[in-house]
Amino acid sequence: MKISKRLRRFILLLAIIGPGIITATAGNDAGGTATYSIVGAHFGYNLLWLLMLTTFILIIVQEMVARMGAVTGKGLSDLIREQFGIRWTFIAMSILLVANIAVTVSEFAGIAASLEIFNVSKYISVPIVAFLIWYLIVRGSFKNVERIFLGVCLIYVSYLFAGFLAKPDWITAFKHTVVPTIRFEPEYIRIMIALVGTTVTPWMQFFLQSNIVEKGISLKQYKYQRLDTIFGSISAGVIAFFIIIACAATLHKAGIHIGSAEEAGLALKPLAGNFASYLFALGLFGASTLGASILPLSSSYAICEAFGFENGISKKFREAPIFYFLYTALILFGAGVILLPKISLIFVMLLAQEVNGILLPFILIFIVLLVNNKRLMGPYVNSRWYNFVVWATTALLISLTLILITLPILSKF
Repeated sequence: MKISKRLRRFILLLAIIGPGIITATAGNDAGGTATYSIVGAHFGYNLLWLLMLTTFILIIVQEMVARMGAVTGKGLSDLIREQFGIRWTFIAMSILLVANIAVTVSEFAGIAASLEIFNVSKYISVPIVAFLIWYLIVRGSFKNVERIFLGVCLIYVSYLFAGFLAKPDWITAFKHTVVPTIRFEPEYIRIMIALVGTTVTPWMQFFLQSNIVEKGISLKQYKYQRLDTIFGSISAGVIAFFIIIACAATLHKAGIHIGSAEEAGLALKPLAGNFASYLFALGLFGASTLGASILPLSSSYAICEAFGFENGISKKFREAPIFYFLYTALILFGAGVILLPKISLIFVMLLAQEVNGILLPFILIFIVLLVNNKRLMGPYVNSRWYNFVVWATTALLISLTLILITLPILSKF
């Protein structure tokens, strides 16, 4: 009897698993890989402590929105409209759209950059991958799309191998994981904001909650979804950790500064071998492709929920035309910008992460107010400890942004 019960639980876990892992892993997208590469190459192991702190915050935030989805059966933008009105919904959607457009462009920048390591022109790679991504969502079923996304997540394992091949100084790495290093310099503060902004993004919260609602996960199944969410966040943190140490152990040690994840992959060749370079490029391609699929989806879900339009990849094109129109428009825009001549790929990538980091506090405020609403959540509101962590994170990001703005001004006096 015990074996049968355990087996049923395991089967239920396998059926539910997906939203948490896919969302958190997709956070390590093209811009994320570029940010983590630059963190490692420019600052060595010094910011690993911030990555650990940010991963912990990611677990807290993702768990909150997953809980809201299971308890209310509604998406985040749906709840914002109901509880705060159309004006605040418009502001929230504007914030999300600005951030998501920038990040979507950066995903196609990552696709172009990763395949250029294999000598494939962006004028070939970007249109082909853009069409395949669009076709997958428009023609695929929810279950098949989710399985493909989970399969793409496995490509991220290549970063782990690349990290070990780089032969890092493990003692120094683990020391900086627990001992904070802070510098009040504009570049250092900017990369701190970018690191937080690429690990905990506004779009992830909207996508995760919408995905849980579309999958039909209820409160009875939530304990399994909670495991999926926590495991996904931890695995995303582990992948980011190995990207940073791979670049710290090779590029930083050799005094090589880079401007993109593509440069990191190429620079690894003479320092860690062709295999490490190709593994890095493969990871970047998988990350970028998954991100380019999910970012437009996140925007389409959120905007359609906010303004009452039909949405979801389980619906046909004719059943949710606005949803698919938005998705198509974002794919075309993201791919089209990258095909422009003389576009700076790394500028787009890092700008996207900084925008995420600056805008994230506004979305966190909506989330924490909603999750503490007893009419919505009943006994499943946040504990005081949860609230402390989220408000502290919001204050930290606002403080970093203010420091970044004021440092150049103060330096003139």
